[in-house]
Amino acid sequence: MENDVKPSAGHVLVFDTTLRDGEQSPGCSMNTAEKLLIARQLERLGVDIIEAGFPIASVGDFEAVQRIAQEVHRPRIAALARCVHNDIETAARALAPARHSRIHTFLATSDIHLTYKLKITRDDALRSAAECVAYARSLVEDIQFSPEDATRSDVGFLCEVLQAVVEAGATTLNIPDTVGYSAPDEYGRLIRHIRQAVKGDYVISAHCHNDLGLAVANSLAAVSNGARQVECTINGIGERAGNAALEEIVMAMHVRQDLFGATCSVDRAQLYPASQLLSHTLGFNVQPNKAIVGRNAFAHEAGIHQHGVLSNPLCYEIMTPESVGMPQDRLVLGKHSGRHALIHRFNELGLDVASHEVDALYTRFTHLADRKKKVYDQDLISMVLTHRAPVEKSVNVAARQQ
Repeated sequence: MENDVKPSAGHVLVFDTTLRDGEQSPGCSMNTAEKLLIARQLERLGVDIIEAGFPIASVGDFEAVQRIAQEVHRPRIAALARCVHNDIETAARALAPARHSRIHTFLATSDIHLTYKLKITRDDALRSAAECVAYARSLVEDIQFSPEDATRSDVGFLCEVLQAVVEAGATTLNIPDTVGYSAPDEYGRLIRHIRQAVKGDYVISAHCHNDLGLAVANSLAAVSNGARQVECTINGIGERAGNAALEEIVMAMHVRQDLFGATCSVDRAQLYPASQLLSHTLGFNVQPNKAIVGRNAFAHEAGIHQHGVLSNPLCYEIMTPESVGMPQDRLVLGKHSGRHALIHRFNELGLDVASHEVDALYTRFTHLADRKKKVYDQDLISMVLTHRAPVEKSVNVAARQQ
């Protein structure tokens, strides 16, 4: 959906907020050069919208948004702004060089935020949201509005605000589960209700946080209920427990297209490179068993699993490492590995192991694996050489005696 604000039926826009919401994660701050590096990878990845930053936050953030707007051309470039005229005007200036730009403005709608954080009434919030969206629309054609803490807001009031901002010119309504409070069925019902209750021509978007570990599940529930944009980050980075992980949403929609009936423009082979680039840039590695991009995501140690994968990868793999751009061996040799995996690795190493050697070598292997968490190729080479040494020594002795 290159540069198109409105997705076609069944197509989901991918709005990447790694450089804005993701950067808010402790330890994940990036300078302008680093942000530009990641933005170029996001362009290669094929995301539809890059939220490049929050220009009013600092001179550095303004400069980063401006540089990305100047140098990254295919995706739409978005900038965040509070419902404040100065924020919106600053975002518009930072986005001025972009070929395709979006202002993303937000205002809380939950009573707890209105009362304790903003100290304004519902009527104040309604007026401010509509007025600021209209102002943003006078500067940029593509306007996204987010009712912060939507999932803890009164639904009737939430829809009243959303209707007002659509009439003021908002083109995308993003529904944030700001504190990761929702469950999938609940969030899906909210998305469906908004689509039915709020009239107009707009795209509905999901923005989910992972405080209960449900960000991806909630995002997919939104897609199932008509959302046509998902907001996410590489490796799921973000405040507190993080945001919905882009790579998980993309691969879930791909692998289970029969269930979700949705497509996106992301180049799946760029998922692992994007994950690795972000990890190296931040010095912030993903957990080994992280879905899709963790180093163990396609690893099989149990012997029965290894046998199945060697016979047919579909036995235990619903996708391949290659499909996400991961150049990783599927088999990790450890104490749970079986003979089939061991023989397979011997063959890969060019070690011609005879059938009568397998039992003895497997016994050596299991003893070693009990002492080590992982058995490496050099261990296997040494194992074969050590096993054969006494035999070769006896053959040499016999030859000399003759």
